[in-house]
Parts: sequence; C-alpha cells; structure tokens
Amino acid sequence: MTEFLVRARGLTRRYPVPKTALFERTTYTTALADADLDVRSGSAVGIIGESGSGKSTLVRLLLALDTPSEGTVEFDGRPVDAAARAHDLHWLRRDTGIVFQDPYASLDPRMSVGRIVGEPLWALGIDGDRRARVRQVLEEVGLEAAMADRFPHEFSGGQRQRIAIARAVVHRPRLLVGDEPLSALDVTVRAQILELLSELRIRDGLTLVLVSHDIGVVQNLCDEVVVMKDGRIVEEGPTEKVLQQPQVAYTRRLLASIPVIEPGG
Repeated sequence: MTEFLVRARGLTRRYPVPKTALFERTTYTTALADADLDVRSGSAVGIIGESGSGKSTLVRLLLALDTPSEGTVEFDGRPVDAAARAHDLHWLRRDTGIVFQDPYASLDPRMSVGRIVGEPLWALGIDGDRRARVRQVLEEVGLEAAMADRFPHEFSGGQRQRIAIARAVVHRPRLLVGDEPLSALDVTVRAQILELLSELRIRDGLTLVLVSHDIGVVQNLCDEVVVMKDGRIVEEGPTEKVLQQPQVAYTRRLLASIPVIEPGG
C-alpha cells in the first residue's frame, strides 16, 4: 500500500458547447482545469466550493466515471484508464464506492433493498455468502437485516441514504466518495449520517473523499480540505488551518457566506 491512495496530476475536463448553427465552429467549456490532488491512505479529504466550481467533475474523474481531456489519475500507484473496458476497471470498482446526493433518485424503486445493496457483490464477482454479507452491512449502517426484503419507497430519506451507504461499502472498498451525500437530508438526519460515516471510517479504515457545500460537515469529519473555484483548486491543506487561517480571498469569502458549525455543536 502506498502513502497516497489517490494521486491526480493535471486533470482537465472540457465539454463541447452545443452548436447554434450548422457550420459554427465547435467551442468548449472547461469544467476542470489542471487539477493536482493527493489523497493519503486512511485520510478524510473534504472538497468545498460554490456550485459549478468543478467538485463533482473532479471526483468523477478520480473514480473513472468520466474521461479526462488531459491529465492522469493513479490509485495505489496503479494508473487509472477511464477509457478502458468496464471489465478492465473491475479492480478499481472493487476498491472504491460512491454515495450520491439524492437518496430518492439513486435507488432503483423496482429492486428490493437486498438486491440494491448486494448488487456490487454480484457485479464484481465477489465470492462468499453474499446474502449474509448484505444482512450484515444493513445492520452495520443502523438498519435491520429483515429490511432486505422491502423496497425503497417504504423508507424515509435518512433510511434510504443508509441503504445507499450500505451499497457503497458492502464490498469493503478502500476509498469511499460522497458527492454531497448529506445535502438532501434534514438537519437531524444529516447529523446521524455524519456520525455513521465517521464510524465507518474508523472501524473499516476507509479513506474518505467528501464533496460538500456544508463547511460544518467538512470541519467535523475531514482532516484536509480542498477549495475549488471556477474549475480550479485555489487552496488546500489541513482542515483546521485552511478554515481558520485561509490564505486566499475566495476562501475567506466562502467561509464568511456559509455558517460554520463549531466542534461539538
């Protein structure tokens, strides 16, 4: 195992702008520009910034859910080729999991909770008693094993996000990515899911990358923070240092505009 579980260099992602005329030249918009990022094994890294700052684009490229226009990604020292065939990326899928923002949209309503949570085990060909593992992980995220036979519409938003987290960790990944996993939840449920993520990180030794617009969440959960603006990383470092002594004017404006939850508050 390397010191840095994830390393990105020069990551850039450009998208073509839809043409408004038949013979118009193709132009591009840049969602991410020349981003370098190191994620230490066992650490928790928060990525913050306004909407459209490139946060989600960055994590999608880290997980090979999108292909960079330029730049490279390494996972535990191994190059990640986002253009590879799905089968050739099984090794990366085996070691990573992701939780999305909306627990209502991220779960297939036609599938039982057991099938949803267990899907990575079957898709990745992981041996063992898969049904037992599904029951186990449901209990680990604070649900009942018997809930495996029920369907997503029978659960609250907080319970659905616990199901989504169970699916993301059922195959015991080394890296868990959360793309605004708390923003669709109310304050009380958000605190419960935050505590769950903290427990999972400590118990399972997970490396965590968390995209969030909530500075308080990052402050309480993350060791390091990355600040993004207009597709670029403008500041990064230990969370306490960046949030208490920001060096960049944009970071200071961002902190001034968003309420900060004091530790223990």
